[in-house]
Amino acid sequence: MVSASEIAAHQAALTARWHQTAPAATGEGFARLIEENHLRNFSLWHEEDIARRDDLGSEPIYRAKRNIDRFNQERNNFAEEMDKALVATLKPRESGCPRNSETPGMIIDRLSILALKEYHMHEETVRPEASAEHRAKCAEKLARIRRQRDDLTACLGELLADVAAGRRTFSVYFQFKMYNDPALNPQLYRQPAKA
Repeated sequence: MVSASEIAAHQAALTARWHQTAPAATGEGFARLIEENHLRNFSLWHEEDIARRDDLGSEPIYRAKRNIDRFNQERNNFAEEMDKALVATLKPRESGCPRNSETPGMIIDRLSILALKEYHMHEETVRPEASAEHRAKCAEKLARIRRQRDDLTACLGELLADVAAGRRTFSVYFQFKMYNDPALNPQLYRQPAKA
């Protein structure tokens, strides 16, 4: 099993690499799940940027929104898969110790998003056409993001160690995203049949 600090470092390295080359998850085993989750967050981040433009017309925004829904569903699916793999490996206790409400997969997903925030906020600190005031404000934000990422990495490491030692436990929490499921979203299952 990889350590929390290795997970965070890998996400940061992937973020930098994927801004230079075509993003792809190439790892094996648990690393592959981490990469697949991070790839969805990476893709989601950039689709969110597109969706906020008002100069593209409705079709690109519609496509971006559809991509956002799909990537969000997939990122949640991979967080669940990471938790399933960790349950199989760590065999957390069923009872007799405190249950953590946030799972390791959820924390890894949050670390992924923080890796993206760190990368993009750093870009703002060195953007040549931005004002010195803007760059300074972004440098302050970047320092906070890095502290948050360090704190969250430590929390993940502590949780994994506590689960392995039987001091804490967690359960796989399934998201059951209803909006993407035609059998659960009333706007989809109540649509009139197409002629």
